[in-house]
Amino acid sequence: MLNKEFFNKLIERIQPYFEETGGHEFEHTERVYRLCQTIAETEKDVDLDILKISALLHDIARKKQEEMNDTICHAIEGGKMAREILTKTEFPIEKVDAVAYAIEVHRYSRKIKPTTKEAEILQDADRLEALGAVAISRIFTYNGKRNIKIYDPKISPKEQYNGEQNTTAINHFYEKILKIKPETFNTPKGKELAKERYDFIVSFLDRFLKEWDGKE
Repeated sequence: MLNKEFFNKLIERIQPYFEETGGHEFEHTERVYRLCQTIAETEKDVDLDILKISALLHDIARKKQEEMNDTICHAIEGGKMAREILTKTEFPIEKVDAVAYAIEVHRYSRKIKPTTKEAEILQDADRLEALGAVAISRIFTYNGKRNIKIYDPKISPKEQYNGEQNTTAINHFYEKILKIKPETFNTPKGKELAKERYDFIVSFLDRFLKEWDGKE
């Protein structure tokens, strides 16, 4: 089991890879990290070293993807970067591939079904961040940073989500968020947490549209 000093050094080392605002700050990574541990407590045969490191590194290429105008996939690039980082540390070399794999398959838009327990948990934890109260705040933060409108009833949601959030904030819920159904999660705990968060999103949208139309 890796010690606290290892994690502290790794966390300090990866800070430059994260934006300060926009919805994918390091705080997002910290929440995914904690969610992974919450889910892992309900699962058997989980390698916590692989899981925790995967969680900490899962978005290290997100800033790079933004800077390159989405011409790279942060999940694939993140797996490569994780290998480079971990091979220069005391992290067990035999576990590096498992970390890279979990990172490579975590992204929602890639629609990959994980084949390892650690990858299943990371995918669930990251998808949980797309549901619930925090998710709502992240979406509006992301759109605000890019000057994308909150809502415009004349702009219809895209039928197919291609990884780009560029119509309106409310449309994004219909283009992507509401398609992250609780039953699509990998673990029982993930499904349970997703159900509560998903219902919150549905309730929020109902309330928002009523207020927008001046009905409440």
